Amino acid sequence: QSQFNNALAGDHPLRILLAEDNLINQKVALRMLERLGYRADVAANGAEVVHALTLRPYDLILMDIQMPEMDGIEATQRIREGLPPQNQPRIVAMTANALAGDREACLTNGMDDYVSKPIKVEELTRVLQSSQSITHPL
Repeated sequence: QSQFNNALAGDHPLRILLAEDNLINQKVALRMLERLGYRADVAANGAEVVHALTLRPYDLILMDIQMPEMDGIEATQRIREGLPPQNQPRIVAMTANALAGDREACLTNGMDDYVSKPIKVEELTRVLQSSQSITHPL
């Protein structure tokens, strides 16, 4: 309970997109974000992520790596190629693959940070605090 700072969103307002195909993982991540004061939109695969960015800007994308249709790596590459630098969201890889080299592979492919699943509150808080709002006011 004490690990959740529900005022974090007031201190660090962000527009967040959660890219996750697993419904249980979606619910867990959304609940964690909610307990930190955030709301997030959800995309179930990389193609939905790319499409969502045509509809509205996001400050942060929490990107699952293994998704159907288009994985997180390909979606990240398309975002990096398709958006001007000033409109680039911060992209954080979320993956159960916590093997040596996985973090580096994500960063090499355009992601800004990496957290392993299951996500810990401290890691999520660190990611949120290190992200800055780059879009229009919420």
